Formats: sequence, C-alpha cells, structure tokens
Amino acid sequence: MNDFLDFLGFINQQLNTKGIPRLESFLMPANFSSIVGEFMSASIPKHCPTLAKNRYHNGHPDLLPKGMYPGDSQLHAPEGIEIKGSRYLSGWQGHNAEDVWLMVFVFDANRVTDVNRGLPPRPFRFLKVVGAKLSVDDWQFSGRSETSRRTITASVKPSGFAKMEANWIYRAADSGAAEA
Repeated sequence: MNDFLDFLGFINQQLNTKGIPRLESFLMPANFSSIVGEFMSASIPKHCPTLAKNRYHNGHPDLLPKGMYPGDSQLHAPEGIEIKGSRYLSGWQGHNAEDVWLMVFVFDANRVTDVNRGLPPRPFRFLKVVGAKLSVDDWQFSGRSETSRRTITASVKPSGFAKMEANWIYRAADSGAAEA
C-alpha cells in the first residue's frame, strides 16, 4: 500500500508541474479503482514470493499460487486471489458469481465531480483491506434493463460481506470502516 502511495504521490507531483489536476480527480471513478487494483496485483508478489501475478491477459484470478500453473498464466483458475480497488465500504462487484478468494482495497480519494461541487482536494488514503474465500452463494447477480449496455455484474451479498469483514487485513484508525 505504501508503494501505491509513493506511486500516486510521484505521478501527482509530476502532473502538478504541468498544471494538470491530480490523477484521481480526472479519471473516471471505475478507471481509477482499476488502477488501484492492478497496482496491488502487480505489487503483492514482490512482498509475498508464494504468489504470482496471473500473466494471462484478463486471466482470473489476478494472483495465482506461484508455479502452480505453467508460466503463472491461466484464463480461469480455481486457485488464487481476485483483487479489487473500491471507493465503497461495501457493495463490491465482480463479473461472475463464483467460488473465489476476494481481496478488496477500500480507499478514499477525490472524484471528478468534487471540483464542480466545491469540494477541496484531499489526500488519497486507504481505509481498509478485507479478504476472504467467497462461495457462489455469497454473490447475487445485479439486474439490468433490456436496453442497458452495461456488463452484467454480480454483487457481494451480506453473507460475503460478513466473511470479508471478519477477516479484515488493515483498517485505518479513523476510517469508520468497522461501521459499514
């Protein structure tokens, strides 16, 4: 997490020298959350040598047990950890309802709309990290209308949320994350 804070600080300092707003202030929220998750997927194996980033393009899950699959590459593996970045304390989504280890990095950061709402810049910070093995029963498909072009998603149900909260990894002291 400190690596991401260093990365974001460096990027934002460079953007500032060109008069460009902070990264989290101009990217679409889903894109910024994706950057958080992708960065963590790339960084965790540096600190945990038994895990490898899944080298398969858009492979699932994001992290695999190192050496379990040829070339640490698998389209869809039953073992590993899916990583998500989220601005939300709950209500996390994925594309499939399935048995999977899920780890969520919850953060607080500005949004594109904050400038129009007159909200001042605030520093990016992690609020909590939670992770647990979820089962198919811990997910619920989110509906969409016939005219929607959104990708179908599945949301973590209260049963999955309870598992994740019971297995918390990090909580900022003043985050209010325990009340979610």
